[in-house]
Amino acid sequence: MTDISKLHQAIQNGNLNVILLGSGDRRPNILIEAQAMRDAIKNVVEIVAEDYAYQLDLSNTSADMAIVLGGDGSILRAVRQMGYRQLPILGVNLGKLGFLADVQPNQLAISLQKLLAGQFQVIPHLMAICQVFRNGEMVSEQLGLNEIAVLNGPPFHMLSIELHVDSELATMYSCDGIIVSTPIGSTAHNLSAGGPILRKNLQAFVISPINPHTLTVRPVVDTADRIYELVVTNPGETTMVVCDGQSLSTLEANDRVRIMKAEPVFQLIQIEGHGYYRTLREKLGWRGNTSYSNPS
Repeated sequence: MTDISKLHQAIQNGNLNVILLGSGDRRPNILIEAQAMRDAIKNVVEIVAEDYAYQLDLSNTSADMAIVLGGDGSILRAVRQMGYRQLPILGVNLGKLGFLADVQPNQLAISLQKLLAGQFQVIPHLMAICQVFRNGEMVSEQLGLNEIAVLNGPPFHMLSIELHVDSELATMYSCDGIIVSTPIGSTAHNLSAGGPILRKNLQAFVISPINPHTLTVRPVVDTADRIYELVVTNPGETTMVVCDGQSLSTLEANDRVRIMKAEPVFQLIQIEGHGYYRTLREKLGWRGNTSYSNPS
């Protein structure tokens, strides 16, 4: 039985078990907010565990879902903690942007009531797996939700990066770095680098060079069923692979960074009334003009 099926069954049986997660080790206000919201949560669901430092082993947890208190960074930490067993996540925004953590604290009680009434969707989202090979041996591996990036450090110089798609050389970039983004990550670093926004449930990757030297080089969108490999032919001492903001490995010349679709998927609970384009409008200021107003 899938985790989504288990969630629906638990709701139907009236025994929904949840785990509370949040970055209380970094942001003390989350501990305060968790204490304030705990009673409202316990009134409608069973809290089976709480972890505000992301230390619990969740591989065998009895929880049907997780409520993540914080911002999008807290959700990224929760995803890393879950690893290959991804529970459905409801994000409560205690951060700034909250693109993934879409429920406001004052909406949590009504959102949980809608959840129990079946007024929600669990939307699966593409995750990536990044592997670094050196002399034919894998030296690093990590699941990613947002993006995998090759970034340069001091001494700064332009990188030469080969892109191979299904073992075929696609192109050679001269740039400051490169981002391979999932649809979820398309509104993060990829967007800042001039890449396109992809709808979150598409099965595709975006390849966006950072400050390419050639004006004709533009981001590329391709299917997630392919295998992408990046080879930096002239790395510096601190050129590295970064996965969801976490350093994965420094790179040596001719290391191969392999990126492909991961088996697990990120499962985001979307409460009725919280649509994708509404999120774009309200979170990214994507309103078209400054006089935009909600239709009556």
